[in-house]
Amino acid sequence: MATFRYTALTTAGQRVSGSLAGPSEQAVLAELESRQLTPVVIEAGAERKAGFGRGVSTRRLGESYGQMADLLRAGVPLLRSLKLLGGQKSRGHLALVYRNLAEAVEKGSDLGAAMEISEGVFPPVHIAMVRAGEKGGFLEQVLARLNVLVTRQADLKSRLIGNLIYPSVLVVFGVGVAGVIFGVFVPKFRGMFAKLGDDLPVVTKLVFAVSDAITAHGLATAVVLAGLIVAVWRMLQNAQVKAWISARIVRAAVLGPILRGFATARFCGLLGSMLANGVPVLTALGIAKDGAGNLLMVKAIEEASESVRSGEHLAPPLSRSGMFDEDVVEMIAVGESANNLDEVLIRIGDTIEARLDRQLTAAMRLVEPLLLLVLAGVVGVVAAGLLLPMSKLSSAL
Repeated sequence: MATFRYTALTTAGQRVSGSLAGPSEQAVLAELESRQLTPVVIEAGAERKAGFGRGVSTRRLGESYGQMADLLRAGVPLLRSLKLLGGQKSRGHLALVYRNLAEAVEKGSDLGAAMEISEGVFPPVHIAMVRAGEKGGFLEQVLARLNVLVTRQADLKSRLIGNLIYPSVLVVFGVGVAGVIFGVFVPKFRGMFAKLGDDLPVVTKLVFAVSDAITAHGLATAVVLAGLIVAVWRMLQNAQVKAWISARIVRAAVLGPILRGFATARFCGLLGSMLANGVPVLTALGIAKDGAGNLLMVKAIEEASESVRSGEHLAPPLSRSGMFDEDVVEMIAVGESANNLDEVLIRIGDTIEARLDRQLTAAMRLVEPLLLLVLAGVVGVVAAGLLLPMSKLSSAL
């Protein structure tokens, strides 16, 4: 939906300004009329990019939702709550964002519309849930749920980064060791094996070739690697290539179930949260699909949305897509039958995230010894490449 800035007159003749989001200018006009406002000027605002915004961390954003929910629950008015959050100097950029929100709300804008034009700080799913809370009169419950949702995402991201620190150190250390071996150590043996000429073992020729690529042809090697990286990056920008790679990865034996699990957990958590907070199912599906983070999953959800629009239940089209596990589809079907789909979806998301967290922790424990084995393998190849010619030389004496 586009965002429109407006200037209007109240029934008392007071001029107010603000922002509203809607599919068209006519829809915004109808909304203003329902608020007993006479529009003077309506102009389309700049479309903002979705994301968390520069200088705003996911965790701090989730914490701010929780603070606002507590303030509203304690009876503090919305405008006062926004000003209090905007006055926290330790929050930096986020405090400035809340000051801008307070200014927009003070001029008559809805909180959801003000969030939408806040330089891409608030993702669309957050804005949709806040709008539903404003219209339904349960804004503090929405903000409390967003606090749980965003904080959980931040915790999962922190655990993933923490699990990857040691493997990353091993990779950097391994690259450094390999560089020293091939760049400094191996060239010292070239003169020693000159007497053998071309009568060198294949493994020795391979070791010397890698050493030459790093030392004698280092600049050319760097240029070729940079060119390959740029070519791969440009290729990955192509929509067809992205779809092909996504299809192959998602169907892979080990990595595929993990990626599908994360996409399913995000989708179910977002959809369940929005349904629990009064967002219509078709609107919620349209927003939650972008949070899945997988092209094939997005396509499957789009097809499911069309089926739901035509009167079908959600579970059958999700099952036909092949992107959702049968147990997940069965639980969704039960939730639809029992009319508690929002609770079931949230429970599915929580369960999958907990299971994947345990699987990733175990996988990271396996990655560390595998990296050590790779490093030992490189050292072993170099040792074999240098020791085999030395045995030939000693036998020739």
